[in-house]
Amino acid sequence: MNRLLAAALLAATALCAHAAGIVRVVTKDASGNPVADAVAYAVALDGTPQVHPPSKPVAIVQKDQEFQTYVTPVVVGTRVVFPNKDNVQHHVYSVSPAKKFEIPLYIGESSASILFDRPGPVTLGCNIHDWMVAYVFVLSTPYFAKTGTDGVADISGLPQGRYRLEVWHPRLAAKVERELVVAESGDSTQVVSVTLRPDRRIRRAPDAGGADYK
Repeated sequence: MNRLLAAALLAATALCAHAAGIVRVVTKDASGNPVADAVAYAVALDGTPQVHPPSKPVAIVQKDQEFQTYVTPVVVGTRVVFPNKDNVQHHVYSVSPAKKFEIPLYIGESSASILFDRPGPVTLGCNIHDWMVAYVFVLSTPYFAKTGTDGVADISGLPQGRYRLEVWHPRLAAKVERELVVAESGDSTQVVSVTLRPDRRIRRAPDAGGADYK
């Protein structure tokens, strides 16, 4: 019985040593308003955790002549497809250093599966509809989350240790980072203030029903 108790205590100790914590990141702009579509991520300072891209491609849908969603965070090695749910053709492209690609005009399911193999931001556009802009943010860490309309993102699964917390947003005016320690208790809240550049996106024309480009 004592031997069983010792084994149980040893297993509990090992479990605590690898306990996973949650860091809640609350993003606010200069006026104190919540910031949506910000990617909060933690970079381990003690070791390099492995990233595991999903086995199936991530879908960024084109519907109502918009990309859905505006910001999509993925890990390095993720494949992305761009289904076109509209009745007009789209021409998806990027000239970003992290990934340059082009998918010529099409409707429906695209046969192209784009591999995002370098970390960094990738700006998406459509050669036909100038207002269609979205972003893929490619990460080399498995610890990340995207803020919702409340400006909150929960980064989960963090082992104990030291991390560099960073926040990215398409309109971020200055780099945001800080060091933090995930302790044995695990959970913590970080309130991060960000400065955003003005939104320069082209506004969609009121009558943009779209001609059918074939």
